[in-house]
Amino acid sequence: MAKENHPLSLFDSHCHLNFSDFDNDRLTVLTRAKQAAVGRICIPATQQVEWLSLINASELWSQVSPVSIVAALGLHPWFIAGHNPGHLKVLDKLLQQRPARVVAIGETGLDFFDRNMTPETRAKQLALFTGQVELACLHQMPLIIHGRKSHDDILKVLRRYKPGRAGIIHGFSGSEQQAGEYLKLGFKLGFGGGITYPRASKTRHLAATMPIDSIVLETDAPDMPLNGYQGQRNEPGRVKLVAECLAKLRGVSLPEVAEATSHNCRTLFRI
Repeated sequence: MAKENHPLSLFDSHCHLNFSDFDNDRLTVLTRAKQAAVGRICIPATQQVEWLSLINASELWSQVSPVSIVAALGLHPWFIAGHNPGHLKVLDKLLQQRPARVVAIGETGLDFFDRNMTPETRAKQLALFTGQVELACLHQMPLIIHGRKSHDDILKVLRRYKPGRAGIIHGFSGSEQQAGEYLKLGFKLGFGGGITYPRASKTRHLAATMPIDSIVLETDAPDMPLNGYQGQRNEPGRVKLVAECLAKLRGVSLPEVAEATSHNCRTLFRI
């Protein structure tokens, strides 16, 4: 539990700060985040074309930003058309170099929401996700995983490879049983703006009842707007509102939530 005089420091475990949505005011957004007690942000890449620029930018931004920045490199299933197996070889070579601010592999995962998805696209998603899990095992790094209509398929891969550093299930909204299976494998559950919606009763129940050492906070900015901010660009400073919501759901103090969830991130990313 956080001491009363311990300064509040939040960790946004998932923020796409490198997206063009922030090109006009990125430093201002970071300043607002600092004012909202955000101490660290993890930026997960989604495509191979982002990797080198994100590595360089995370170093540059950290020199001028009031918030500490780390990054992850991965292939997001939404951009499956632009991915190819050769990107896994590129990722392997980059990870061999151990860039200082790269702390995880992601955003990776499976997204089977589209009912019209072809068997070929589904197989390609699965192959690329499996390849990234293999790299996580090889390089002993945690994963940041996106899952939609695919948690059982993700769990099959994770049970097969058992990545030792586990990782985060980003924006978790699966069942309680699936949550329990992820926890058995050592994964953390990422909760963001979704828990601020009263109608999200299942996810709010999980956020309220899962062990606090299994939870991390996130915004997914510029996406996943919080309740009351629909239609607006999300930003990392609003992770404080997520933390306040989680504290209310769990019946604990904001400092307790901030300290526990930030500690979970620091431990996972070895910061």
